[in-house]
Amino acid sequence: MLGLALGETELAPRNGGLTKAEQNSTFPVGKVTFLDLYPLSFLEWLRGTGAENLAAYVDEIEETDPLPSAFATPLTEQLKSYFVTGGMPDVVNAWNDTHSTADVERALDDLIDSYDRDFAKHAGAALYAKISAVWRSLPAQLSRENKKFIYGLVREGARAREYEDAITWLCATGLVHRVYRVKKPGLPLSAYEDERAFKLYGLDVGVMRRLSRLAPSAFGEGPRLFTEFKGALTENFVAQELAALMGDPAYYWTWDKPAHEIDFLVQVENDVVPIKVKSGVSVGAPSLRYYRKKYAEQTPLGLRLSLKNLEYNDGLLNLPLYLTGKAPALIRQCLTTL
Repeated sequence: MLGLALGETELAPRNGGLTKAEQNSTFPVGKVTFLDLYPLSFLEWLRGTGAENLAAYVDEIEETDPLPSAFATPLTEQLKSYFVTGGMPDVVNAWNDTHSTADVERALDDLIDSYDRDFAKHAGAALYAKISAVWRSLPAQLSRENKKFIYGLVREGARAREYEDAITWLCATGLVHRVYRVKKPGLPLSAYEDERAFKLYGLDVGVMRRLSRLAPSAFGEGPRLFTEFKGALTENFVAQELAALMGDPAYYWTWDKPAHEIDFLVQVENDVVPIKVKSGVSVGAPSLRYYRKKYAEQTPLGLRLSLKNLEYNDGLLNLPLYLTGKAPALIRQCLTTL
């Protein structure tokens, strides 16, 4: 059996939003070690669902040579199943026990229902409705071509000042990851943060699929799970993996005229690496080309995540989505060759 992860115990914000019991108690400063728990990553999921051979193979990848189809094909199929279940341990246990998507759906429904109950219990009546409204708006937010968070999708006529406390609460619990826009890829990235523009991603791709009411039958329909909702689940998966690997998945970048967007910017030591997420094997990425040309001196390496096989050429690393967990190690390996 797999252990607990965030969201399968009662929710409480990691920063602020203390309960009454916590407010009335002392805290042993300097004597407590904190751990942030995340859903199982795809690599952990492989180990936990009986695909240890595939996990061992992924662990050993150190070069950027294409993967043989004997590994690439089953890894793609396993990733489809991961998009169905996500990485929350109770849901993965349900999958392990019966391999029934109906059981997976019930486990996800129970988990989502428990979140809603915890909103009411820990946030209080005044904040509960706002938190629930933001949470339920996530599929609509991410299904847009431009995934910038729009308050009007929470409630018509809504304003930032009305819902900022609800978003902060959700971020503090770890149920969502907030990714801010940056004006340019300078170091440190936080110095160029635009707090007025951000995206919100859910903590788990399985939870987001169920919240979106996308049926698990889609995983048998070619790449549909990756491409549905304008690739929203794929982008959420990448955000989830990056959060577990590197902390919250940092930032994104846009340019208005002409219109271009880089889905994620991550800082690897003293290099800023742009990441473009593609949900299929068609990997034309004009925004990534534009960005790399515009910031050529600051951008020795670009990363594209897609269903295409592993490949590295002229400063552009293509990682298949199932190798997202190898991104930091392979980025560092490529940077040493530049």
